[in-house]
Amino acid sequence: MSTTNDLVRLIASALADDRVMRHNSDLPAATIDEEKDLARRIAQQHLQRRFSTAEWGSVGASDTDEDMVGEAINLVLGLGRLEPLLADDQISDIHVRGNSPVWLKMRSGERREHEPIVESDDELVDLIRRIAARMGHREQRFDPAHPELNLQLRDGSRVFATMEVSARPSLIIRRHRFDYSNLQQLVTLGMLDEPTARFLSAAVRSRQNLVISGGTGSGKTTLLRALINEVPRTERIVTIEDAFEIGLERFSDDHPDHDSLQARLANSEGTGAVSMSDLARMALRMDPDRVVIGEVRGAEAFPMLLAMSQGNNGSMCTMHADSPRSVFPKLLSYVSMAQMGIPMEAVNLLISTSVHFVVQVQIVNGRRRIVSIHEVVHSDGAGVSSNEVFSLYEPSLNFVTLRVKTQQALEQCGFSVSGETAWAR
Repeated sequence: MSTTNDLVRLIASALADDRVMRHNSDLPAATIDEEKDLARRIAQQHLQRRFSTAEWGSVGASDTDEDMVGEAINLVLGLGRLEPLLADDQISDIHVRGNSPVWLKMRSGERREHEPIVESDDELVDLIRRIAARMGHREQRFDPAHPELNLQLRDGSRVFATMEVSARPSLIIRRHRFDYSNLQQLVTLGMLDEPTARFLSAAVRSRQNLVISGGTGSGKTTLLRALINEVPRTERIVTIEDAFEIGLERFSDDHPDHDSLQARLANSEGTGAVSMSDLARMALRMDPDRVVIGEVRGAEAFPMLLAMSQGNNGSMCTMHADSPRSVFPKLLSYVSMAQMGIPMEAVNLLISTSVHFVVQVQIVNGRRRIVSIHEVVHSDGAGVSSNEVFSLYEPSLNFVTLRVKTQQALEQCGFSVSGETAWAR
């Protein structure tokens, strides 16, 4: 009986012959779809010959045979047994450690154990190298001298892999859904309620500077994407990311005037690196109406705060933080990484004049929720003061502590709590 390995060798040989023929005939290289069609024809012809000799004991391909063909094609042209997991929209995260069972995080919050997708640790390393060579925007090395891989797949999924520095080769894939692109969709999902959606929409349109904080997988990027889509169509947006995740180009009809910048690692000679801080400075020269940083976690905090305080109001970013108030000391420490020699008091003053609101997201009972919103009030030198203006757990107090100036700006953009909450007087 023919095996998957037989089909893999046959398909690989046929594809190699086809590529040589195209090269010698000055024909364009085959597309991935054309190569998959050729691979399927070769495999089916091979199976038909087997049927005719009665070795398979049947007159046609069974479901098992078709599965074998699909697996063989994936092994040659795709990502093997990882392919079905990437095709499942209900999976949000994939954790692979060598040839151990795979752990999946579902979009419902459930965690599931799945059979291994490779036979050995070395096979996982080969798979990761195929991902780097075929699926990323640019090829990256993955070897003992370069034990870390960080890239984005063509569907927007984020890939991180390690070898040598980890006990076993490890692959983590975080999958982003770009179908949730506005606040009303997030209301339907239960991430926030209607009054909070109206408040955030008015905050964006009144050009408040927003920091979205929360833990890993809490929905920061999803909320950021929805808030960006509240920006008027005529405004120019420049996004800055370590790896493209926001996906602004997927909503180009809503934001026709935009640029997306991505950080870059150094090449094998150790040159050519472009940091997030470099990109933040570049963005200020690109005539933006708003600057959006996918995630602040280093020296880029300083040019971002400068952008927010120098006329680019309405800018936004995300940060890892366990509460709104912990955002401020983290920003202080990030600015210190820029080694500008600015006194702590001056940095806190810059933070208090640059950031208007901090929106905290968190997973509550398996669901992503906005749990708190803080309005930045002032700096006393030693720290930054803020008022909680929204709490998931104290709805009777929501928005009553907004400052009068903020109330007026939001009212001009359509947010009024009449009939829902009384303004603080």
